[in-house]
Amino acid sequence: MITVTEAINIVLHQTRVLPTEDVALVDSLGRYLGEDVIADSDLPAFDRSQMDGYAVQADDTLRAPARLQIVGESAAGKGWHREMKRGEAVRIMTGAPVPAGADAVQQVELTREIADVVEILKPVIAGRSVVKQASEIKAGEKVLNRGEQINAAMIAVLASFGYAQVKVGRRPRVTVLATGSELVSVDQRPQQDQIRDSNNYSVGAYAELAGAIVERLPLVGDRTEELKTTIVAASEEADLVVTSGGVSMGVYDFTKTALRELEAEIYFERVALRPGKPTVFSRLPNGTLVFGLPGNPVSVSVTFNLFARASLLAMQGAAAPTFECEWATLRTTLKGSADREGYLPARLTTSPQGMLLADPLKWGGSSDFVAFARATAMIVVPAGVKSLEVGTLVKVIKLPA
Repeated sequence: MITVTEAINIVLHQTRVLPTEDVALVDSLGRYLGEDVIADSDLPAFDRSQMDGYAVQADDTLRAPARLQIVGESAAGKGWHREMKRGEAVRIMTGAPVPAGADAVQQVELTREIADVVEILKPVIAGRSVVKQASEIKAGEKVLNRGEQINAAMIAVLASFGYAQVKVGRRPRVTVLATGSELVSVDQRPQQDQIRDSNNYSVGAYAELAGAIVERLPLVGDRTEELKTTIVAASEEADLVVTSGGVSMGVYDFTKTALRELEAEIYFERVALRPGKPTVFSRLPNGTLVFGLPGNPVSVSVTFNLFARASLLAMQGAAAPTFECEWATLRTTLKGSADREGYLPARLTTSPQGMLLADPLKWGGSSDFVAFARATAMIVVPAGVKSLEVGTLVKVIKLPA
């Protein structure tokens, strides 16, 4: 049995980055950059006014009020491109180019215009309200890094530097299938000893949040040959196959048997994790990765987010494919496990003082998906820790929203 950290490292080591593709800028939100983004121009591209007002030479305003001759107007998109001389001023708008010869802008509220003369009511120092050319970025400099996930603010950066087409990591194709003769589809009423399938839907939803294109297959019963046939067919089009159920040690747990008979290379099959110990990670001879997740719904959610999500993000070239832990103050006593690291459901809130607080959810174990549905995070409980008391600082992982 290996640790969670060892399992994640194995997953990342065995995951291959998919080729990049070019997408339209409007389709790039949430994707992972497949190249560094380089500025093709200075930003700003010219000395720019921060205010509506008058471009002046600061020395002309030292003995305010000062009367200056208005010789032109500079507007956004239509600048005044002559050289301003001593004793002159140019009417200027926010975002407009500051004309040559001017070294400051006095805001309009501190001026009074009469005919073609402006009276500067208060002195202004050189550089006031002027954003110098290239003060934000110079042409040729890197502005975004390969592997960053594109957010809405980055869209503005890409647009500003002419990236109408953006090189991004290809979205992985994921096939999801649930196993177990006790399962029926969501639109059926379970008969005696049956339950509705939920794993196909939760796994598919988590995979879509991780950027994948998802195909959900019909349910597979507890028959090795049927499972083998389904896995092989799924792997022909998928970059990753995720099964749920059939990975424990019971008589009807056939997933590992099916993978071995398919000559898959199994990298691990037990992780020191609560919940989710019987997690399988393997590669089929054709190169497709397969995760065999436990059948209990909470175990599925925990193991998918720890392992399969990391693989999907790594496939897209994400610079940070694993969760970043944060620290929160525990608000309820929590029990640990002697031999396994725990990832237990919690809700996060913030105190009036700005501290992150973690409230463990009352839940009935790895099958209690109703309680887990309220979780916004998982509390990480180290192996060997019997209990954590109120007020303890604990590591937490925020679940994808």
